[in-house]
Amino acid sequence: MITPAGKECPHYYQDFNRGRAVQECRLAAQNPESLPWRPKDCAKCPVPDILRANASPNLELRLTIRGVLLGFVRQMRVDAWCTRHDIPIADPYTGCPLDAQENDALRLFREALDEAEE
Repeated sequence: MITPAGKECPHYYQDFNRGRAVQECRLAAQNPESLPWRPKDCAKCPVPDILRANASPNLELRLTIRGVLLGFVRQMRVDAWCTRHDIPIADPYTGCPLDAQENDALRLFREALDEAEE
């Protein structure tokens, strides 16, 4: 669905049909350590950009919203995990390094680049 910030996110849900007024981030709701989600949080959320950059089916994200500076500023932290190799991912934009090594298409691409440089 399209978030209030105008980005496509599979974790955002809204329902305004027949008088309902439901807006929620299901990713933030899964994390009990996170502050309650607000529609304004979508403007700063990195999750849609991560999912656009990395479409790995093995990527699992965890969103934590924290209050900083006496609660006046809300900070978003995204932790990524590879479910296939059961390891944390340092940079969720690039994905799991083990998945990249096992991908035949990426291996052929790297070999082609190496041949072009020679």
